[in-house]
Amino acid sequence: MKYGYFDDIQREYVITSPKTPQPWINYLGCEDFFSLISNTGGGYSFYKDAKLLRLTRYRYNNVPRDSNGHYYYIKENDSIWNPGWMPSKTPLDFYECHHGMGYSVIKGTKNQLASELTAFVPMGSACEINKLTLTNESNVSKNFSIFSYVEFCLWNAMDDMTNFQRNFSTGEVEVHGCAIYHKTEYRERRNHYAVYAVNSSIDGFDTDQDSFLGSYGENSAPEVVVSGQSKNSIASGWRPIGSHHLKVSLAPGESKTYVFVLGYVENAVEDKWVGNAEDGIINRAPAETLLAKFDTTEKVNQAFTDLKEYWNQLLSHFTISSSEEKLDRMVNIWHQYQCMVTFNMSRSASYYESGIGRGMGFRDSCQDLLGFVHLIPDRARERILDIASTQFEDGSAYHQYQPLTKKGNSDIGSGFNDDPLWLIAGTAAYIKETGDYSILDEQTPYDSDPLKATDLMEHLRRSFHYTMEHIGPHGLPLIGRADWNDCLNLNCFSTEPGESFQTFGPSEGPNAESIFIAGMFVKYGKDYVEICKHRGLVEEAKLAQKAISDMKKTVLDTGWDGEWYLRAYDHYQNKIGSKECVDGKIFIEPQGFCVMAEIGLEEGYCLKSLESVEKYLDTKYGIVLLQPPYHRYHVELGEISSYPPGYKENAGIFCHNNPWISIAETVVGRGNRAWEVYTRTCPAYIEDISEIHRTEPYVYSQMIAGKDAPNFGEAKNSWLTGTSAWTFLNVSQYILGIRPDYDGLIIDPCIPNTMDGFKAKRDFRGVTYHITVENPSHVEKGIKSVTVDGTLVESNIIPVAKDKSEVNVTVVMG
Repeated sequence: MKYGYFDDIQREYVITSPKTPQPWINYLGCEDFFSLISNTGGGYSFYKDAKLLRLTRYRYNNVPRDSNGHYYYIKENDSIWNPGWMPSKTPLDFYECHHGMGYSVIKGTKNQLASELTAFVPMGSACEINKLTLTNESNVSKNFSIFSYVEFCLWNAMDDMTNFQRNFSTGEVEVHGCAIYHKTEYRERRNHYAVYAVNSSIDGFDTDQDSFLGSYGENSAPEVVVSGQSKNSIASGWRPIGSHHLKVSLAPGESKTYVFVLGYVENAVEDKWVGNAEDGIINRAPAETLLAKFDTTEKVNQAFTDLKEYWNQLLSHFTISSSEEKLDRMVNIWHQYQCMVTFNMSRSASYYESGIGRGMGFRDSCQDLLGFVHLIPDRARERILDIASTQFEDGSAYHQYQPLTKKGNSDIGSGFNDDPLWLIAGTAAYIKETGDYSILDEQTPYDSDPLKATDLMEHLRRSFHYTMEHIGPHGLPLIGRADWNDCLNLNCFSTEPGESFQTFGPSEGPNAESIFIAGMFVKYGKDYVEICKHRGLVEEAKLAQKAISDMKKTVLDTGWDGEWYLRAYDHYQNKIGSKECVDGKIFIEPQGFCVMAEIGLEEGYCLKSLESVEKYLDTKYGIVLLQPPYHRYHVELGEISSYPPGYKENAGIFCHNNPWISIAETVVGRGNRAWEVYTRTCPAYIEDISEIHRTEPYVYSQMIAGKDAPNFGEAKNSWLTGTSAWTFLNVSQYILGIRPDYDGLIIDPCIPNTMDGFKAKRDFRGVTYHITVENPSHVEKGIKSVTVDGTLVESNIIPVAKDKSEVNVTVVMG
């Protein structure tokens, strides 16, 4: 069942019913100011940091009620309705929501009065614009009222939700003309505030929530809206809001447009104390400058055009044309769009991540680089240095850090032993894309301490050596608190029945080992060797190469279980992910990474491993993480077995690592199977089961309930997931086979044998490559010939053109 359709020309997903299975959202913002908006107008806004600089409130665990949002109530006689249906839930005569690239348009019609709300964050400004157009489609005049409504957050979202004894006495506002100023904390900090304004004279306002809603009132029918008259309330302490009242008259066929702006304002340092230092009156000058930029429809329309042009340019760097409409749709639009959103947000702010706990992830952000580095390499460079600055001197790292402060999250801490290797992966991806080795010379702190800094190359050395020097009893890398699977906690024990687990102290171990990290070490160790060679670090390259070769042998000797790769050894040296286990016999992660690392490729282990994945882990909705699921809680395994069978890490379909298997299939040359794995979780290919899948049909989710779950096929945790980067990497670099490398652009497709080929345009190091892939023999993999600008060449590595802006490449498979 569908709840809308793709509009590829406009790059939109058009939702045709407000009653989607879950709120289907979009992200507004590309730089510092961000808003989340659902198809019914729900969502929230923040500046740079969703925890520390939150402008508006959102109430989590309320799905699908989706409260709060930036709402507009329309009252005509006794009828009260909203353009996006929520929160009044008055049935609409017409409804559509168009989620596009950095904007959303919500259209609603009731009683021949049509509304169109366009929401976006303009380039270069810290605000959200809501352009609301009302049109009288009847043959009689209409008189009605509009009431805007936002609920301000008291900046620190966590404190806002918990510290009521203080916060219920801090709310402050000012109202000047059509602008409502949310100045809570200004008296204390005097450097920032929020403004909510409309470009029209108003017939009233409210800034106090109790006055607006009424005692025991609800968002669905605020007392002010029901009565049709604002109270001009001024919040003092308690809960500040922003609401404007506009009385509107429209002749038949007439339209009127209003521009509402929600902005974040920061005074320059020298202006902090402008105003009355004793009574906390704000300096309105910077807000007035901001509002003046968008005080006419013409200015707003130009800002909207500029935003669209930004996305046109951004998405032009990699495009394809094939016989597969859904493939083109995902590669050209939605894959890359989600990669950009995930770059901006990491895992911090969604409808599943509250923006309070996680911040930016060390591992997460490094993986995200793989999907967006070709779009904005300069910001990728900046992100790599930010990530590296949270690393410790021994090569380990904070697992997460706050985007505003760049400080490591001490609540989460470190000890996730895969983290260091991801820095090598991200840096290598950047260098392959740009050829910019100068990033390795950048002086970068440890633990965000400027007094402790070395060049980035030294950070990479310490990353590699951290793994090399933390080896367990079998010669495999120690897992620490966990590896990629944060819920697989193998250094755990319980002293008494019923007690929660504890971790081993340093004197007791821990000794648990990870075959997954071993695969990473081999795969990304190869990149480390190449970078060392380029830097002239001959001895370090030799040392690293020997460590990689030794690790490959160790995996084959102690990490192979006969039909697949083991997952790990626990602290007591028991096997995890083995045929000897009752539950959890086979895991997906090592099958993907060990094959991507080509461990055992010549010996036939890789193909056998992938055949086991297909035999034991395959389902119609994707590949599950493990089988069989854990049916009881295992204290020695930690969190993984705390989930019911079929959910999350306990045999759920983790979309994040399905691409590892698809990439692995291209390593062994099975294009049909790689394609099958790709399409089973690809949003455009599963749009028809939206009533089962439930999350947005235009972006990836982190998890789909596995075959052992009652709700098999139901997705959760949409938008902010490493799935976006890994799947784009899979489809662009391994299935389509257009892969940047240190010395040029590799063309090595591995496609289903039913495809005749495809065309692609790829910008690479200042040159545009027009690539035509032909598959006349309908093979899955293999190159028969490569022609560059009409000349037959021997290699499928296309060197970077030194004196050309465009290059034409034709590849014939065979």
